[in-house]
Amino acid sequence: MPNQPASVCFVAPNNYAVLAGRADIRQIGGAEVQRVLIARELVERGHRVSFVTLDHGQPDGVEHDGIAVFKMCGKDDGVPGLRFIHPRWTSLCAAMRRADADVYVQRTSGVETGQTAMWANSNNKRFIYSVANDPECDQRLGGKRTWRERAFYKYGLRRADRVVAQTDQQQTMLRTHFGIDAVVIRSCAPDPGDPFSNDDRSSAFASRRVLWVGRFSRQKRLDRLTAIAAACPDVRFDVIGDHPNPPPEVAATLAELRRHSNVTLHGFIPYAELPPFYERSSVLLCTSDWEGYPNTFMEAWSRAVPVVSTIDPDSVIARHSLGRVCTRDDATIAASLTSMLTDEAAWRNCADNSRRFYLNNHTPTATGNAWHNLLMHA
Repeated sequence: MPNQPASVCFVAPNNYAVLAGRADIRQIGGAEVQRVLIARELVERGHRVSFVTLDHGQPDGVEHDGIAVFKMCGKDDGVPGLRFIHPRWTSLCAAMRRADADVYVQRTSGVETGQTAMWANSNNKRFIYSVANDPECDQRLGGKRTWRERAFYKYGLRRADRVVAQTDQQQTMLRTHFGIDAVVIRSCAPDPGDPFSNDDRSSAFASRRVLWVGRFSRQKRLDRLTAIAAACPDVRFDVIGDHPNPPPEVAATLAELRRHSNVTLHGFIPYAELPPFYERSSVLLCTSDWEGYPNTFMEAWSRAVPVVSTIDPDSVIARHSLGRVCTRDDATIAASLTSMLTDEAAWRNCADNSRRFYLNNHTPTATGNAWHNLLMHA
């Protein structure tokens, strides 16, 4: 588009909690946080920005931080078996029409990918798909439970005007598996500034507190923490997250963790209340089998908190000494934590590197500039 900033609508049914700061809506994930951070940056650069979300009782077209929100149906509206078409699909299309944007952006694979692409293509609008995690870049689509999710996602992905990847690895996978040339735009986290004195950092190291944050889903492998906590009895573990309908194995894991006196299960914590947990932690722990580019990593690094992880997107942890990368073995993870928490010089080096890496790669300003440039030339 010529020099005038394009109007953009984020199609994000589950995003209202982060947009409105609604602690009563228990739906917060990395994708939801990223959309809001990017949207606010685009508003500052002169774009008209809107969202399509589920109906949580908010007025249609209500604004938050200069971002208009158009609502589709409620989460449980409609008759099971029929509501996929009406009211979910019909209300989604109606909300996109009311948003009246130049570009529609959708993130996280599923039926909305195909639905958004279909509506945008048929209404002479541009569609950008933004990758949320690595399995979305693989033809096998790990984690997509139904043929409908897989079919609609593949349809939308192939009809996107542009595809945005988070990492070089995702870019390569998309080219290999789908023949798509994606653009890489790094994700971001808010900058808390650098309030940490030497005394603050010494206290964080001495606290021997390890933070685990995420959904209690299979991929996150919270179950690994039971053996890790047992192997590290002098380390305190803070676990934040929940699951709307925990499967039996998750319930069993939580019951087992409650037996460990060095594990505290905090449950769901609103996004705005998370910073103190990072700031008093020595290390952020990731036990996942796979991820995209976790928000939790950037939020930790922004506060000079190293990461001990079973995954390493684009090998940044290893290449930039941002913590420790370990195999998916409980004993190895425990040993990596112990190593990090018993060598203050090494810990401080990783902490300093983490803050520096965040400033060089993951500020909202840098991500906002990249999205602005993409929208100006999409």
